[in-house]
Amino acid sequence: MKLKKWFTFYKINNVSNTKMILVRLIVGLIFLTDGIQKFLYPELLGTGRFIKLGFSNPEFWAYFTGTFEIICGTLIIVGLLTRLACIPLLIIMIVAFITSKLPTLMNSGFWTFAHDYRTDFAMTFLLIYLLINGSGMWSVDSRISKHMRKSHYRRKHHEHYRK
Repeated sequence: MKLKKWFTFYKINNVSNTKMILVRLIVGLIFLTDGIQKFLYPELLGTGRFIKLGFSNPEFWAYFTGTFEIICGTLIIVGLLTRLACIPLLIIMIVAFITSKLPTLMNSGFWTFAHDYRTDFAMTFLLIYLLINGSGMWSVDSRISKHMRKSHYRRKHHEHYRK
């Protein structure tokens, strides 16, 4: 009987947390690996790509973007400062859309654009989802928040009895 009760409680209270950790892993791992590849394959995915897109100072922008993807992707995976980490990644996605996907739409048509933009589209909306909902219960953010609430409660409770 206890097992059934625990399973029901677990299932009801943690379904959204399971979804949040999956979303964090998907988003975080994709950005983390994308950032690493900018350093591993600079001619193809780093500086070379930024030259092809017409960026001035492409080496700086490739490594700058790659560094943010690595740092923010890692933060999202562990669930630390998740909402804050989403902001630079959303900016990267907007710039990527304007510099690479919008020209595809204009030059090659909707279906080529839809094919090329499918991953970026999903990543952008998953970032927005994380920005709105945060990192979920299974995250460093949640641990910190829980610790702060307990600390605040203890301080408040202690002050009440000192008077």
